[in-house]
Order: sequence, then structure tokens, then C-alpha cells
Amino acid sequence: MEPDLFTAAAEERQEKDPAGSPLAVRMRPRTLDEVVGQQHLLKPGSPLRRLVGEGSGGPAGPSSVILWGPPGTGKTTLAYVVSKATNKRFVELSAITAGVKEVRAVIDGARRATGGYGKETVLFLDEIHRFSKAQQDSLLPAVENRWVTLIAATTENPYFSVISPLLSRSLLLTLEPLTDDDIRGLLRRALDDERGLKGAVALPEDTEDHLLRIAGGDARRALTALEAAAGAALDKGEAEIALTTLEETVDRAAVKYDRDGDQHYDVASALIKSIRGSDVDAALHYLARMIEAGEDPRFIARRLMISASEDIGLADPNALPIAVAAAQAVAMIGFPEAALTLSHVTIALALAPKSNAATTAIGAALEDVRKGLAGPVPAHLRDSHYKGASKLGHGQGYVYPHDVPEGIAAQQYAPDALKDREYYTPTRHGAEARYADAVEWTRKHLGRRRS
Repeated sequence: MEPDLFTAAAEERQEKDPAGSPLAVRMRPRTLDEVVGQQHLLKPGSPLRRLVGEGSGGPAGPSSVILWGPPGTGKTTLAYVVSKATNKRFVELSAITAGVKEVRAVIDGARRATGGYGKETVLFLDEIHRFSKAQQDSLLPAVENRWVTLIAATTENPYFSVISPLLSRSLLLTLEPLTDDDIRGLLRRALDDERGLKGAVALPEDTEDHLLRIAGGDARRALTALEAAAGAALDKGEAEIALTTLEETVDRAAVKYDRDGDQHYDVASALIKSIRGSDVDAALHYLARMIEAGEDPRFIARRLMISASEDIGLADPNALPIAVAAAQAVAMIGFPEAALTLSHVTIALALAPKSNAATTAIGAALEDVRKGLAGPVPAHLRDSHYKGASKLGHGQGYVYPHDVPEGIAAQQYAPDALKDREYYTPTRHGAEARYADAVEWTRKHLGRRRS
């Protein structure tokens, strides 16, 4: 749906009197050079640079673009910059409220504008993943024939949420989460800029740190919280935004957690030890502290994968696949939704039966190797596939296990120095009980079971 007379008038008033707009709107970049983060997408000659007229057009001009990234990373901002920097006609739709009828109206208007007075149209479609397959299909002719240049934004993996024909006709640009330094620079610009707070209040370091935790990589959230806290401070007649004022304003207590210091490791250690101790409630507490402090969800997921092997192992063989699946999901979706996935796997690991037998087994084997207990591979186990191997005695006397009853060939597998070593000592916790039975049975049939 194209802007009507009232929308256009509201936008005009907003431009003439920006003070009435939210801080996040006022601080929107006016050029690509003012964009925070996403430098990998803003290099000279990039599709976004060419879309705003920096570089060649015509047959070599930019195609439609799909912007994929977490909330607050600048998808709408980039579309806004394009609308201001280009001389093209700009139309914005949201997949939440628009349908096929509105899309067709925009396309028809774009064709008239191109044919009537040579004006190209850029269509920004937010939340494209909310469009059904049929609704996305309605965009195909316009994109393929370049009746419009589509800029579509999504927070969900487009390989699952965008139809293949539309994906193949567009450039997929992945936006990365903003770093703390990105958000910090944005906050400081908003404090001093004429479009922002114009130096009306100061932002102490502890308050700034808490704002970064609240933001969680989301620029819009950071600016919204800053504006609310600044307003509260000015109402109190204060020259700076105190941490308590920020806490009161956003109703979110500061978490005492330094992601670059000791507490980073202390809280991570407490999470893993709580899982090891099967205290699901304590584990969730430490997980919540890490999430609230803005910890990298991929770091948490890596620690949980290690825990699955180190402390659970074969007592629950499903623990590691669950942790790996969670790590993959976290990498794809990011916060805030990743908190659900991390909770899922933390609960599963905390309540799983525990065994460190796999951990101690490889530890003991490594210790022997490091002591020099190795020795030559028994001749009958050596590679016998190459010419001349038989003359060296390689492979001679090897018994193929599949040719004997029960599939266990009683022959020596370990080097002489280690033939009686037993590294794996399974527990009888959970599913590992069957492995305990299996190892007892196989060692007996191998003739290595000591009385």
C-alpha cells in the first residue's frame, strides 16, 4: 500500500520537527557512511553502495536484495538510507499488515511510474517471512522483470522462510549482530548529536555498561532505553543518568557480570558444575545471568556441548546430539529466541544421568601414550593392501571378525606393551548400563577378561 496523503503529511511534519519523533527514529543514519556495524556489506562496489547510486547502473545495476539478521541490526535503517540517498520512488510495506492486493497495487504503480516518467521504484518489504508462498509468488514477476527493486527484510533463515524462486532472483545479504563497540558508539553519538540529546545529560560508565547489557546487540532497544532514562534524569534535574535511574526506568536490575573478566568464567563454571550436579534450578539461574549479561549465545552453546560429553557421555547417548542441535539452532536464530533453545538443552543435560567414563577413558589412554607406552602395531593388524606387504608379514594371521561366530575374533589388537590395559570403566547409570554389559562380554570373548 502506497503512502496516502495523511501518511505523507505526517512524514513531512516529522522531518520539519524531528523533536517529536522517538530517539531511534531521529538517529537513523542519513547515509551509508553513518551506518553502525555491517562493514562487510558497505565496502566500495557492494550491492548496497550501488543501490544508492554509487557505481554503475543499467544492466550491471543491483538486483533485489534480501536482508537477513537479528532484530535491531539495521535492516530497516538500510532501507531508510536507500530511500533518502536514491532518487528512486520508495514504497514501504509490512508483511504483517499487507497482502497480495497491496503488493499488486505497488507493482502496478511501479509500472506506471516507470512507463510514465521513467521513475524506478524501490519496494521495502519488512518481515517477508510472514508472507505465505502464494503471497511471495506475487512478487516474482516484478522482481524478475525489474519493475521494482525489492529490499526484503527477515529475522528468520530465508532458506526456510523465503521461496526458492524469489531467493534465486535476489542477493542474500546477512547482517551480523552489532558489537558492544558498535552500540557504544551509537549511544555516544545520540548523546551529543543535534538530532539526539544535544549533550543535555551525561552517561557514566556503569550506566553505559548496563545499557549495553540491556541492548543485547539491538540498536533500537539501546536508543529506546537511553531516551527513557535520559527523560527520567532530566525530570529529576540530574545532569547525568545514574544507574539507579536507568534501572527504575527500564525495570531491569543491573547484572554484576563482566564478560571480559573473572565473572565471565566464574558464572560459566557454575553453570556447568550445576548441570554436573543435576541441579536444574541452579543451572537455569546461571544461564539466565549469562543471557541477561549479553553473553554470546554461541559461547554458552559450546560449553553445553562439552558438558554433554564430559559429564553425561553414554549414560544418555542423546545428550550430545541435543547439545549439537541446540548450538546449530542458536547460531541460526540468535537472541532473544535463542534463550528458549539454551533453556531446553540446559534442562535436558541437568536432568540426564551422569557418567564421566568417556572422559576418564581417553584421559588414561592419553596418559599412557604421553609416557611412551605405545610400541609397534601387531603385524597381523598392519596394512596389507600394497604390493610387497605380504613379504613383510603384514596382515598374516589376521582373523576377519565377520567370519567367526558372534563377530568377535579373539586376537591381539593392542601393542604388546598395552595388551592388558583397560581404559574404559563404564558406570551403570542410565543407558550406560548396557555398555557395561557389552564391554564385559566383549572382553571375555577376546580372552582378556581378568579374574
